[in-house]
Amino acid sequence: MDHISPLLHPSARIAPLSELLDRYDGLLCDIWGVLHNGDAAFSDAVDALCRARASGRVVILITNAPRLSKDIYPQLARLGVPRESFDSIITSGDVTAQLIAKQPDAPLFHFGPERDSSILEGLTNPIVDHSDAKLCLLTGPLDDMIETTDIYHDLLEQMHENAVEMICANPDLVVRSGNRMVICAGSIAQRYGHLGGKVSFAGKPEQAIYEEALRRAASLTGRDIPKSRLLAIGDGLATDIKGAADNGLDAYFIVSGIHASEFDELNAQEAVNRIKTKFLGLNLVGVSDRLSWS
Repeated sequence: MDHISPLLHPSARIAPLSELLDRYDGLLCDIWGVLHNGDAAFSDAVDALCRARASGRVVILITNAPRLSKDIYPQLARLGVPRESFDSIITSGDVTAQLIAKQPDAPLFHFGPERDSSILEGLTNPIVDHSDAKLCLLTGPLDDMIETTDIYHDLLEQMHENAVEMICANPDLVVRSGNRMVICAGSIAQRYGHLGGKVSFAGKPEQAIYEEALRRAASLTGRDIPKSRLLAIGDGLATDIKGAADNGLDAYFIVSGIHASEFDELNAQEAVNRIKTKFLGLNLVGVSDRLSWS
């Protein structure tokens, strides 16, 4: 398992997870950037979630992965995230499949790598090329090595001219893969929107994935859990933290993820002040360079 070099001074970190847990019955925890970096699991984060579950809290992993949740379980196992560290997984791919199913006859173009094709399982839409599509399932760049959306400009222009509706299965703009930042589907969707294309987003920060999380928590515990008793944990300001703010959840921000360069050398209070200016009504209860128990 990998470790994260601290960005915030240890004495300046605000509210480790162990000091917060009495306020909550469950955690909604992001995966990439919080539990692993694409190469290996973070041992401190895994330990924290195991301890949270051992204390009787429900732990739901909530991720903008553009695949069905069934694909994430073996991926986490390969990276060293043990099954006992969480109760269930909800992906933006799960929500995307539900959105597409509402238009079962629309000719569908899959814009993304083959590894994301599990979203198509069970759908009845005819699969077509972009020139014949009425609906586009966007799961990510066709090449993981590209660093800009410029390469897709002509394709996106053609789709816009054909009035193709895009459903983006991963609102994330970028993700940290090892030591490298790579673009995600959200960057492509953003460009399509700037061209005038119609875009719908699944996943964080949209409401649908949080509603599914509430249903899942109720199913796992046998009772409805109020939003005030759930803590959202993540490293993405535009997804995890905005999602918490928009959906009435308390938030815990992990500094060392995709925004690491923005918070380098800040103390925790400075980080909190910077974040709170971005999101109206945000209840930010913790900030740390990594997820850990103490």
